[in-house]
Amino acid sequence: MAAFLLFACFFIVKAACSSSNGSSPKDKTDSVVPGSASALAAGYSDLHIARYAEDKVASNNIRKNYTGFTVSFNPSNHTPDWVGWELLASETDGPASRSNNFWNDEEVAGCAFSSDYKGSGFDRGHLCPSADQKWSQEAMADCFVMTNMAPQDHALNAGAWQTLEKKERLWAKRDSALVIVAGPIYTPDDRRRIGDTGVRVPSAFFKVILAPYVDEPRAIGFIYPNMTAPGNMENYSMTVDEVESITGLDFFSSLPDDIENTVESRKSFTLWNR
Repeated sequence: MAAFLLFACFFIVKAACSSSNGSSPKDKTDSVVPGSASALAAGYSDLHIARYAEDKVASNNIRKNYTGFTVSFNPSNHTPDWVGWELLASETDGPASRSNNFWNDEEVAGCAFSSDYKGSGFDRGHLCPSADQKWSQEAMADCFVMTNMAPQDHALNAGAWQTLEKKERLWAKRDSALVIVAGPIYTPDDRRRIGDTGVRVPSAFFKVILAPYVDEPRAIGFIYPNMTAPGNMENYSMTVDEVESITGLDFFSSLPDDIENTVESRKSFTLWNR
């Protein structure tokens, strides 16, 4: 029910934004994207780092870098708020084998244990997927850390979410590299917790994707309810601005403002899925 309410709220926000005659909160424009692949490649750091809308939220969380990805962990929920990584075309495959060794990070307060999920009815859902880490055995081992997990309905984990992950690897091969940020979405009604640790179960999951090194950089967002997600992938796609409105996070903030404002206000699903 909470997931349905979340999507109802999203469509209300989307309709309100569409009907407004003023600018959006971040003053988005319809200008052509300035810059090129070579300009972007010259160096914008930390594209995979999400910013919090309120400093007091960020102060409660623990950020940690692992091999291949960064986690901002919420000790109260015992799940990440977001996980960010860059996926190069060269990293979409490799010799590292899946470890399946889920591990507790003792350095991170509130980190769950694999046993918390046992008998819960939920998968240990990767935010940064193991198939993105085949380029390094160390990265593969790190991505099984429990700070990279959130309770995910199996139908979503093995269905639409996995389909999106496979698409990302195809897009990374085509576009040379992607920057990806993913995480759970909680509503006030999300009170269910699992295991002795009390891992909080989210209503939905978000993912935002940026192709920064193509001639005209582009970005797209997705939100899936934490349940079976039937239908076309496009039905769950939206602009990055819309994901920001729902999550309270600011993505890709190290981009120059003119590029950030443009790519985050456009969905362009047909360009992504061509």
